[in-house]
Amino acid sequence: MDSRLRVAALWGTALAVAGGTVAVVRAWVRRRSAVSLPARSAAAAVAADQGKGHGKQILVLGLDGAGKTSILHSLATNHVKRSMAPTEGINAICINTEESQMEFLEIGGSESLRSYWKMYLPKVLLLVYVVDSADHARLPVAKQLLHQLIQNNSTLPVVVLANKQDLEGAYCITDIHDALALSDIGDERKMFLIGTHVAEDGSEISSSMQDAKELIGQLVLETQ
Repeated sequence: MDSRLRVAALWGTALAVAGGTVAVVRAWVRRRSAVSLPARSAAAAVAADQGKGHGKQILVLGLDGAGKTSILHSLATNHVKRSMAPTEGINAICINTEESQMEFLEIGGSESLRSYWKMYLPKVLLLVYVVDSADHARLPVAKQLLHQLIQNNSTLPVVVLANKQDLEGAYCITDIHDALALSDIGDERKMFLIGTHVAEDGSEISSSMQDAKELIGQLVLETQ
């Protein structure tokens, strides 16, 4: 494992790797309101958004089944809401805070939708990339797609969520770091890795999810 990334804890710790330094990052964002918009088909959304600027959006990507939609619903309401159905197109969620407005744009992770990912990448503030920590077989695919996405954008901030840390056999964040070869992504960008999990429906979000929400909020403030 690269000496620049040292894991302070297994859960709930965000690790920043930028310019050869490491920092544990905490932010303080209080949610005021949240609005969830229905999913649109990817083709319709791309057509409707052509020519528009989305400089304040946060792009949420990852393979199908990684838990992207459940994470977004949990971040928006501060309570767990599991989603079993995969996103068929685009899911948009806006979270208003006293400091800023966070506009999340999730694109489904099935093979048929991955070709749309790069279309939105140049228009966003940062990338949130979600991986299933227990899906060992598909981590090489997740790694390849992540590296392809950001290879031509050396400064885009990236938050990697190592999700489903509560499942038996889930890789810890040190293993996820190595499996995704995050040391090879470069020192110019802000890079964060945090372990997350979505608990039982209706319960309050875990401390790791709250850390992820606060970290993203701080990045939005810094990047705007």
